[in-house]
Amino acid sequence: MTGKTADALRAAPSAHQDAHHESSFTISALSKEFGITTRAIRFYESRGLISPERIGTARRYSKRDRARLILILRGRNLGFTVEDVSDYLSLYDSDPGQLAQTRHLFDKVTAAIADLETKRHDIERSLADLSEIRARCEAHLKKNT
Repeated sequence: MTGKTADALRAAPSAHQDAHHESSFTISALSKEFGITTRAIRFYESRGLISPERIGTARRYSKRDRARLILILRGRNLGFTVEDVSDYLSLYDSDPGQLAQTRHLFDKVTAAIADLETKRHDIERSLADLSEIRARCEAHLKKNT
């Protein structure tokens, strides 16, 4: 995997390319921007994936928190677990050259592709079986009506 692949995962989704130039964000602003609930954001915070500044009871999310939220949501949309995303973000923080992060991502993506290929094969087999059953049912109905 090249650095471009890791960069592609880190890139902001096209709908968010008009990135805010603010230095901090409220939970409601991030919730609205990404189309997720404030509860989801608090869940990611409780798992240590983002860590907003606390001002009294209010949370203020930094640009870093926003960028991490983009990575979290992209990883989740690709089918990775919260633990997978957490591992990825931990490597991102601790590996300036991003080699360990890229290796980790490569391994996870390779496993995800293999899993999806298996599921696709299973779906194709199920569709063929169902099509055969449907054809038999159709023939039986035509014969008996």
